[in-house]
Order: sequence, then C-alpha cells, then structure tokens
Amino acid sequence: MKNKISYLVAACMCAMTLSCSDKSTFELDTYTVQPTSLSEVVTATGTMESVTSVDVGTQVTGIISNLYVDFNDLVKKGQLIAEIDKTVLQSDLQSANATLASAKATFDYCKTNYERDKALHSEKLISDYEYQTSQKDYEVAKMAYEKAQADRVRAAKNLTYAEITSPIDGIVVSREVEEGQTVVSSMNVASLYVIADLDHMQVVGAVDEADIGQVKVGQHVTFTVDAYPDDTFTGTVTQVRINPTTTNNVVTYEVIVSTTNPDHKLIPGMTANLSIYTIELENTLAVPLKALKFEPMPADEKNNNLPAPQPLSKPTENSVWIVRDNKLIQTAVTLGMKNNIYQQITSGIKEGDKIALQYEEKQPTGDKGKAQTNPFMPKPPGGKRK
Repeated sequence: MKNKISYLVAACMCAMTLSCSDKSTFELDTYTVQPTSLSEVVTATGTMESVTSVDVGTQVTGIISNLYVDFNDLVKKGQLIAEIDKTVLQSDLQSANATLASAKATFDYCKTNYERDKALHSEKLISDYEYQTSQKDYEVAKMAYEKAQADRVRAAKNLTYAEITSPIDGIVVSREVEEGQTVVSSMNVASLYVIADLDHMQVVGAVDEADIGQVKVGQHVTFTVDAYPDDTFTGTVTQVRINPTTTNNVVTYEVIVSTTNPDHKLIPGMTANLSIYTIELENTLAVPLKALKFEPMPADEKNNNLPAPQPLSKPTENSVWIVRDNKLIQTAVTLGMKNNIYQQITSGIKEGDKIALQYEEKQPTGDKGKAQTNPFMPKPPGGKRK
C-alpha cells in the first residue's frame, strides 16, 4: 500500500511539473514608423457629358436651302453651317425699306407744316384748331417713322438669321434637319444641330448618401469607361450637388467631375466607373489603427522579456506606446486623417519609432509532434508488454 501511494504522489508531482512548463508566454508585436501613402476611395458610377453643348436653331421660318456640316464634323466658332432660303426674308427687307422711305417723306412734310403753323400761330395769324391739327399730324408722322425704322431693323436682322453659324468650337453631335425641310420659328427655337465641345468633358456621378459627406470640391478622381477598359482617365471634383435623387429607396447625390479629352476618346453618354480619392497623402507618418487601442500588460516572472510600461503622468485623449530602451513609453499624439487601416499622426512620433500594436501568445517549445501521455494509464490493446 505504501508503494502504491508513493507512485501516486510521484505521478501527481510529475503532472504538476509538466503543467507549469507548458504555460504559454507573450511577445510584443510592433510597427516601425516609416513615411507611407495614405488614401481612401469612394466609388460611384456616372455618365459622360460635354461641359458645353449647344442646340443650334433658327429664329426665322423658312426652307433649309443648304447644310454645310454633318455628324462628327469639327466646326469653329462663327463658321457658316447652314442657310435658310432668303427669298421671303429679302422681300420683307425691301418692303420695310419702302415703308421706311414713305414714313420719312410723310414725317418731313408734316414737320415742315408744323414748324410753319407754329410760327403763324405765335403771330395769331391762324386759329388754334389749325395749329393743333398740324401738331397732331406731325406727332403721328413721327411715330409712324420710328415704327418703320424698327421694322426695317427687324427685317434686316431676320435676313442675317438665315445664315446660321456655329456659336462655339466643337463637334457636330447631332443633325436634326435635312435640306429642303421647312423649319418653323415659334416660342421654342427650331433645333438644327447639337454641337458639343469634346475637349472639355464632365462626368455626372451618383454618389451614395453614406459616402457623400466625404466628397469635397477639388478632390482627385480616376475613372474608366467600358469602351477603353485598359485606359484610366483622371479628373477633379468641381461640384457636389445637394439635390437628392431617390431610386428604389436608394438616395444618391450628383457629383460633377471635370476632365480633359484631347484625344476625343470620351463621348457623351458613356458610363464611367469613378474612384474619388477622399484622402490622398504621400510621405506621411501613420500607424495602424490598433496602435491607438493598445493597452500594456505588466511584466512578470513568466513574461520578464516584455518591456515595462511607462505611462504619462497626466491622462491624454490620444496616445501610442513607443518601445524604447526596453520600455513602453506612452506618448501623446495629434491625429490627422485616417482610412480603414491607418491613422495619420501629425505630431508625437518620428520616423523609425517602434509602436506597440498587440501581444502575441507563444506556445511552449518542445517536441510538438509527440503527445504527452501519463505512464500510469493502461496501454491500448495490441501494444508491447514488458
């Protein structure tokens, strides 16, 4: 019985020894501060549009006699692009000239009579009635003459409208009429062409309401279009419109992105896939987000390799722990921008500092391939017996 008790005590002591030696230890994981790039991107889709697009129309009624440009033709400002038959307009001008000449002759005659009668009336050589009649004829003739002048100006201007010129430098995107077609001027100007400036384009993007707060005027944008999947185009946010659009309970806001288009690859109507860089920093000091949440543990006999923490004497809102001289030194920092991974630090750290991130648990060393067994446990069937 004594021998059995001795063996049992020895087995327990052995198990306790193995248990103590099998306890895990901890090591400190750190991050070395180096200048890095920090960016955050908001994605959206949009439609290409020309910054300047003009509907070229006519203000007079007539028959299209000549069309000088067609789809995709490049035009310059002031270039003649179409003509309306001038026969009726020239006749209107001639009629206005004749009416003006007649009105002027009547006006001159009435003016002469009025000036003569005015002098005679002052000498009381004619009655008041004759003088007033002469004065009335003069004023009516004067108004008729002024109206004839205005009608002549309008007729002359309408004749110039028969020659339609391009209002901008651009490319003909659309042609709405054919030669011989009659265009009618009304409250809405009859459209002949649509001319767009393809050198300067813009994307009207739809940004989700969850991201619109990060988008600001002046931010850098890259985008692609399906027509050129291997090309990446660049632009700049020029406007953030606060008018919401709701589609299927999804709220979006329009963001205008301007871009240049020297090769005229981008054309109106293309779908653009936008990447808006809400954060874009180069050569800045930043740390992983977990560094701001790190809490040190005290060193003990089991983990005597861990640096001892040295906290600040006064609490601070934002701080990191720097490993220096085998100590964990708490350091107050000033925060800048951040993304989902890194936080910019504008003051408090320098290049080369080792920042504490977390503790990593290390399993005990030894022969991990062999399972530890109790020598007093019965052996499985078929084992060797001694």
